[in-house]
Amino acid sequence: MKKSKIGIIAGGGQFPVLFTKAAQKEGREVVVIAHKGETSADLIDVSDQHLWVKLGQLGKIIKFFKQQNVSEVVFLGTITKTRIFKEVWPDVKGLSLWNKIDTKQDDAILRAIADSLEQEGIAVRESTLYLQDLLFPFGVLSKKKPNKAQVKDIKFGWEMARSVGALDIGQCVVVRDQSVLAVEAIEGTDAAIKRGGGLGSKDAVVVKVKKPNQDFRFDLPAIGTTTIESMRSVGAAVLAVEAGQSLLFDREAVVQQANEAGIVVVGVSEDQEGNLSWRN
Repeated sequence: MKKSKIGIIAGGGQFPVLFTKAAQKEGREVVVIAHKGETSADLIDVSDQHLWVKLGQLGKIIKFFKQQNVSEVVFLGTITKTRIFKEVWPDVKGLSLWNKIDTKQDDAILRAIADSLEQEGIAVRESTLYLQDLLFPFGVLSKKKPNKAQVKDIKFGWEMARSVGALDIGQCVVVRDQSVLAVEAIEGTDAAIKRGGGLGSKDAVVVKVKKPNQDFRFDLPAIGTTTIESMRSVGAAVLAVEAGQSLLFDREAVVQQANEAGIVVVGVSEDQEGNLSWRN
């Protein structure tokens, strides 16, 4: 029986590789669009077909997927956001789309690309397809639990992060004593942690949540070992992440590193009334 195909528009990191292996176990043939300067060669090694492109080459992407008879795709991995200012090489279709986007922010760009693909008969699927086990779990993962002061900062940071997300600025804030030390923007989570943690003189609380209108097809909040390393470098004390709505890579290593550094790691849920919880 011939395998059905699924495409990946891949950035960097391990997410595309993990997805490829999981999809292949489900009997899918994986066709990859790899971005120069971002996508790992490890992904090329495990993919069934691939094409290297530069940022902005939308027409080339669509043509390749059609040649490969790909009718559904996923967006996976990271793209260095600052590259949009200096390393974009759009083809005609990419340039036409770019000029139609009013605000050059994450959601607007990704939704526009997804709409263009779907207009060509290529459906965009949720990024967690085949990888539900990567969703951030509910509850305290670390040995340490948040103290009363940290609980206040988690609740305060949650509200601030939601507000920032509603503006499509970022998904993460760094707080201490109900004061905002840093807001994630185009520089990314790790840079925001180092900036905010440095200002907080240790004991900073990092809160990362989905945007209010988060599209599960792309740009889910993600945590990994580099997050803990960044927190450890500035003495940050707590990492609070939205459970079931964020990704957690290398869970065992993340928890081990957090415990070694005395960092609290907690998966938080919010009910319809806006109440937060993380205790089973």
